[in-house]
Amino acid sequence: QVELVESGGGLVQAGGSLRLSCSASGRTFSPYFMGWFRQAPGKEREFVAAIRWSDGWTFYANSVKGRATISRDNAKNTVYLQMNSLKPEDTAVYYCAAKLVYSGSFDYTRYATYDYWGQGTQVTVSL
Repeated sequence: QVELVESGGGLVQAGGSLRLSCSASGRTFSPYFMGWFRQAPGKEREFVAAIRWSDGWTFYANSVKGRATISRDNAKNTVYLQMNSLKPEDTAVYYCAAKLVYSGSFDYTRYATYDYWGQGTQVTVSL
């Protein structure tokens, strides 16, 4: 069993930056993929970024490409999402997710393919 806990959200001005953290507990952490998703009121949960744990390869949604960086700290069982040049449309609850084992075709942009989820952390970007 894996437990994920996000932190680092808050209120920032447009153009500002923040770093979200997601810490894992419950077992030795060596997932196949880790992802970040976000959900705004009245909208579906959408993909933000993902990282392949074995080699650190990263993948980003077009909406955040060039503004977001996903990274990992293996020793701390933690994945980060650094976001710069924040916009009001980035306002949402941000969730981290883990896919532990590869089991065939894998689309890192689909939330239904991930096994575990954190509780979410609120990000609000003001004008």
